[in-house]
Amino acid sequence: MAEPSFRSSATASLPGRSSRTAATQLLACEAVATEAERCAHFRIRHQVFVIEQGMFGGSYGGIGGAGRDTDVHDDDPATIHVIGRAAETICGTVRLYPLGADGRWKGDRLAVLASYRHLGLGAPLVRFAVSAAARLGGREMEAFIQPANIAFFRWLGWERTGDLVDYAGLPHQRMLIDLTRQT
Repeated sequence: MAEPSFRSSATASLPGRSSRTAATQLLACEAVATEAERCAHFRIRHQVFVIEQGMFGGSYGGIGGAGRDTDVHDDDPATIHVIGRAAETICGTVRLYPLGADGRWKGDRLAVLASYRHLGLGAPLVRFAVSAAARLGGREMEAFIQPANIAFFRWLGWERTGDLVDYAGLPHQRMLIDLTRQT
């Protein structure tokens, strides 16, 4: 199954400029369409999760990291791999996939390279995943979020459910969003 053709754009002011004279930086999210985009998607995930955060058997702060953040969902044709761009630079990722035939979806592997986090690409990536799952008939989406990001996800309309759980050696909070209320 080919990746769906969804695209979303937003603008963000560049830091250090007054709002009156600010240049804008185009933020865009889209499903991976080429092998180069797919490779960039995986490189960003590895950088953020394995090298920076030491997840999946990586060494925190190490160069290259020993672990891999890939799993069976990456080879599943139903999985949608998404890239986020700032101007033409691929600097963020998220992936989503159905959890069976009952309209439940999962979003995960949300990552933005450290030098681009100030641009606000995380929100468009999450909104893209939610919108894509809703357009594909989803009724609910779940994600497991690191505690530092709970307020951000609540701001985007997600709700906490349950207690913190361990995921890849770090605490995570299960969050849900109703896809039937998305436009």
